[in-house]
Amino acid sequence: MNFLAIDDEPLCLDDLRLALAEAAPDCCCACFSSPAQALAHARTHPLDAAFLDIEMGDVNGLALAKQLKDLQPDLHIIFVTGYEKYAVSAFALHASGYLLKPVDTDELRRELTFLYGDIPAPHAIRVQTFGGFEVWVNGAPLAFGRAKAKELFACLIDRRGAGLTTREACSLLWEDGVYNIARKNYFQTIVHDLRSTLRQAGIEHILVKSHNSISVRAGEIDCDSYRFLDGEPQAVNSYRHNYLPSYSWAEFSVGKMEGL
Repeated sequence: MNFLAIDDEPLCLDDLRLALAEAAPDCCCACFSSPAQALAHARTHPLDAAFLDIEMGDVNGLALAKQLKDLQPDLHIIFVTGYEKYAVSAFALHASGYLLKPVDTDELRRELTFLYGDIPAPHAIRVQTFGGFEVWVNGAPLAFGRAKAKELFACLIDRRGAGLTTREACSLLWEDGVYNIARKNYFQTIVHDLRSTLRQAGIEHILVKSHNSISVRAGEIDCDSYRFLDGEPQAVNSYRHNYLPSYSWAEFSVGKMEGL
């Protein structure tokens, strides 16, 4: 599920993000303190539900909700606000829910259950790219059998769901640039080792293998750099110019982040 969370108060926004992550561990939540940035995101990303405050400085959340519905008519709108007085107006806009701050995880889970039925508790996959590359599954660190398998997974995380061909992967993993049968066969060994590692952790489904291409299901991964690129304030503040420092091929993405 793809969610949008909007609140001009950073602490409230972070509370909402954490509550959503707990209530729906498999969700991908883009968080914004700027309504304009949230609208820009909604123009290019399919969303299932939007959670937004009503009083946000000069921006009225009710008007923002209407703009979001104009962009995506099937979008569920759930207001998370400190005021009861807007409830009638909210439901006049066909809002799917109305929660009062401070947001309660159980109430949030009930709202989501009402919309989607019982939400399964899938494996929570968390990836760190700032300061070094690490992966956790349900809070436990993921141990890779080979360093190159770990680096390949880092490459796929960097691609954020875009496919990586065998030749492209080999050019990234081995800087000498040699691409031959022996290198291609060794790469397949690395892929097999990575799949085995993910299978043992119960998350092999995160890997998408097609003809001569491999990728990850980025929407099922909680990644600090993904949240940074989505403009989440906490992720932006945590960036210290240290994206995947162990891998030279990450320099292109570093340049992109520095530009942002």
